[in-house]
Amino acid sequence: MADSDAAIEALSFEDRRFPPSPEFLSHALVTDASMYDDATADREAFWAKQAEALDWYDKWSTICEWNLPFAKWFIGGTLNVSVNALDRHVVAGKGDKVAFHWEGEPGDTRTITYAQMLDEVERFANVLKNLGVKRGDRVNIYMP
Repeated sequence: MADSDAAIEALSFEDRRFPPSPEFLSHALVTDASMYDDATADREAFWAKQAEALDWYDKWSTICEWNLPFAKWFIGGTLNVSVNALDRHVVAGKGDKVAFHWEGEPGDTRTITYAQMLDEVERFANVLKNLGVKRGDRVNIYMP
């Protein structure tokens, strides 16, 4: 087994707990069981409320079409993942805020801001466009 495989294997058996700090808890969206209760009482109303927090180009006509084993969510709705995950934070003046911290093996780290991530996403979108990828095309990522 390679050293990196051993390190990954060692990390897969973790039983420590890291309770959130009081400051982190003060910013939590869920502070009690009421959100869970709302979701249980009326699933569609719950998810419609959550979806209202996103920016939609076209609002959905149907929240959920459930035909086991398949579910179609927010039928007729159109949104852009990048706009919701990145663009709106940069537009709101939070481009210098950390979007995420990355930690690799062995100990490599990188901190990426919303503005940096948006720049990388836009660059990659242009690469795809230059390769002939058009709206409606499917792009897959293979990560072995």
